[in-house]
Amino acid sequence: MYDHLGLRVKDMKKAVAFYAAALAPLGHKPGPSGEGYAGFGPDADTIPLWLHPTTNAGATGVHICFKAKSRAEVDAFHAAALKAGAKDNGGPGIRTDYSPTYYAAFVIDADNNNLEAVFTG
Repeated sequence: MYDHLGLRVKDMKKAVAFYAAALAPLGHKPGPSGEGYAGFGPDADTIPLWLHPTTNAGATGVHICFKAKSRAEVDAFHAAALKAGAKDNGGPGIRTDYSPTYYAAFVIDADNNNLEAVFTG
């Protein structure tokens, strides 16, 4: 669980479109945005993810894990992220090295961030 995360992205327009598509299956949607920022969360009062532009190409590469409500949401996240332009970094499945119920999928976005969706139920 986290309160919020901030990611530095190279192309705000492209990043906002990607996150809107990839996070929709997990119930997150675009929130406040303006010059130099864009937020995402489950509702207008909860915005745990913020995007900020950067010109420093070496200032990327964050890992974020999003909690899913089911294995189907993990699957949908992975499919939506790939369709939105992400690279596969580990398809949906059980990760027994984490736990016998750790069902997750991983992708790399256009800014080299490693994104994960997980369901542990």
